[in-house]
Amino acid sequence: MLVLLAGIFVVHIATVIMLFVSTIANVWIVTTISGKTNSSGLWKQCSESNCNDLSVQDDDLAALKAVQAFMILAIIFSFISLVMFVVQLFTMEKGKRFYITGSIMLICWLFILIAASIYTARFSHYYKDGHHGYSFILAWICFCFSFIIGILYLVLRKK
Repeated sequence: MLVLLAGIFVVHIATVIMLFVSTIANVWIVTTISGKTNSSGLWKQCSESNCNDLSVQDDDLAALKAVQAFMILAIIFSFISLVMFVVQLFTMEKGKRFYITGSIMLICWLFILIAASIYTARFSHYYKDGHHGYSFILAWICFCFSFIIGILYLVLRKK
């Protein structure tokens, strides 16, 4: 049981770190134009030499702000869930389940789902000549990890 708890804890920490990297790194879309590699994320658009503010069409600006907000909320809720796990681990009686931790992590999962889905739906026309970057892929990996961790917390009992 201790090994299972330690494994879940390590995966949870990895998920928080990957969420943070996915949100701050500017590699959600990678394109190659005239032999130069360009990447854009949630905050900046970078070429090989410099980074500028991200320029999107006016009708996509609200969607971009929503993706930014939901990714930040996902980081916050994932971190709160991690803190709640540690608190519940040391204060909860034996035989009880980690309901609070699991539900907070499932809220994080929902925020990642919303953010990645909005980005996929609204910004697909920006990468006609490119592909998804590692930040986008990390967001979907965190989506899977947060769901699995959330469910495991809900069914896990303290021994």
